[in-house]
Parts: sequence; structure tokens; C-alpha cells
Amino acid sequence: MNKLIYLFAFCFIIIGCKNKEELQSTITKKPTEKDSIPAQVNEFAIVIHGGAGTILRENMSPEKEAAYIAKLEEAIRLGHNILKNGGSSLDAVEKTINILEDSPLFNAGKGAVFTNAGTNELDASIMDGKTLNAGASAGTKTVRNPINLARAVMEKSPHVMLSGLGAETFAQEQGLKIVDSSYFYTENRYKSLKSVKDYESKKQAEDKTAFYDPIIKDSKFGTVGCVALDKNGNLAAGTSTGGMTNKRWGRIGDAPIIGAGTYANNNTCAVSSTGWGEFFIRAMVAYDISALMDYKGVTLQEAAKEVIQKKVPELGGDGGIIAIDKHGNITMEFNTAGMYRASMNDKGELYVGIYKN
Repeated sequence: MNKLIYLFAFCFIIIGCKNKEELQSTITKKPTEKDSIPAQVNEFAIVIHGGAGTILRENMSPEKEAAYIAKLEEAIRLGHNILKNGGSSLDAVEKTINILEDSPLFNAGKGAVFTNAGTNELDASIMDGKTLNAGASAGTKTVRNPINLARAVMEKSPHVMLSGLGAETFAQEQGLKIVDSSYFYTENRYKSLKSVKDYESKKQAEDKTAFYDPIIKDSKFGTVGCVALDKNGNLAAGTSTGGMTNKRWGRIGDAPIIGAGTYANNNTCAVSSTGWGEFFIRAMVAYDISALMDYKGVTLQEAAKEVIQKKVPELGGDGGIIAIDKHGNITMEFNTAGMYRASMNDKGELYVGIYKN
């Protein structure tokens, strides 16, 4: 009888252990490779921005609004066509930004704002998400398309950033288009400089600081940028700007700073920033979005929202970003009244926006 009892007890223990092992196996079961790979939303896609700031519908004439929409569409369709035909994300980013740089509508290239000295000093950067190679230029006055110079620095020099006369000498050696500084003159940008100077003088006469006054703050927006994902799964990002109206002392913002104004990594996303550069540099906005995705495992949209709607405003800055992740997800996040922006995916679906709503 005792042997029978021992036999039943032994069988009960064995069955219990087996069930426990099966339960533990179920709990700790790792997702299969198929389960762990997020769906590819777009095989290729492209996003652009033309600056963020106090862009209000009531301040925009129908003619000017139509001009912005037309130029944004022209630029993004060119880049989309490159991607559609199997071109690289780097080519799409560079050529798309060229369209925006050649337009007087945006604060980059032809439409660059004026410095305190009445000159135009341009900055740009570009990054390859596949290799993490990057190039940038700052403070140039005669290079027609700074984004081309940034790419040349990336691909044809051992450096990441060149500035001023040295950058212009390098541009000439690379056969890039050099123009007389008068090429960048536009009447409305010059009037903006005069308005900002007049306002600054008035505030200083009242013994108040002018550096953080709203009219000064909004004098810097208009930076252009582009991010793209190509058919080979490679990401790229680029940014180009004329900086801030009335800037002095060789001021450089976030646009040419890798990690602040531009960042691309095939493991996460590609980002181009536009906004109050000093704060975007302090927050390392473009890289921070990528890092949140990489280290915290959040989505692109969640990372962008955390940085633009929380981190940057807490520092005192404002602006926005465009970004695309390795799966083709797109986001255009900004905390200002508007941001010139457009996107186009592999299905040919076009979106163009200016205002917040």
C-alpha cells in the first residue's frame, strides 16, 4: 500500500514539474523573427520643410500661399521621382533642397536673410544613414548651393565641417557654383533686416533687452530641409539655411550641426530641424529623437513629440522637425503656429501643409 502511495506521489510531482516547465516556457517565449519585425509602411518616401514659425493664415495673401504650395510641391516631386526611379536618398535630399535654395521664398540660398553687417552667411549639412558619414559648411557668402558644398565636404574631404573662406576655397576646388554676393540679395529680406534693427534700437533705448523679444525671435525661421528613405533601405537627411536675421559675430545655428539640425541613421530614422537654433543645439534635437528610438524603443512619432512638444519648450525654444524612420513612417512635428512642409510616399500620395490646422 505504501509503495502505491509513493508511486502516485511521484507521478504527481513529475506531472507538476512538466506543467510548470510548459508554463514557464510560455511566459519566457521569445517572439519569432516574423513577430519581431515591424511592418514596412513605405518602401520609399520623402519629406521636406521650409521653416517653422508664426505662420498665420490671416497674414498670408492667396497669391503668396499659392506660391509656397507650388514650390513645395515642385521640390518634393523632384525628389520623389529620383526615389521612384531607384535613386539614392542622398541624391533625393540634395536635389530637392537645391529647388528650395534657388527660391527666394525660403531662408536658404537665394532667399537667405541678412546679417547685422548687411551680408548673407549660409550654413548647411547632410548625413548618410548607411555609413553615418556627414558633411557641413558654415558662414559661406559666395557658394550658390550650400547643401552641395556640405555633400562635397562629406564625400571629398576627410572633414565633417568647413567654414568661411576655407569652405569657399574648397567649394571652388570642387567646381561648385560660385556667385557674387549680390546674388543673394532680395528686397523683402533686406527690409526685414531694417525692421529688426529699428525695433532692436527702440528696445535698447528703453533699456530693455532685445535678444529674446518676439519680433527678434521670429526673424530666424525659414530654414529648409529634407529627409528620405530609398528603395535600398538607406536614410538621408539634409538642412540648409541663411540663419537668423541681424545675426552678428559669426553666429552659427543648429542647421550645420550634426545631431542638432541634421541626423540620419539606418537603424532608426532621418531628421531635419527648423527653429530657434540655440535651443536645438542645446537639446541636440535631431540625435535625441534617434536616441530615444534606439535606447528606449519608442516609435518615431513618440520620440518626436517628446522632444518637440516637451524638451525644447522646457528650455525656452520653439520650432519643428521632419523625420522618417527605417520602415517609412513619416512625422512632421512642430510647436509653432505653422511650418511649411510636404511629404510623398511610395504610393504617390502627396501632402502639402503650411498652418497648424
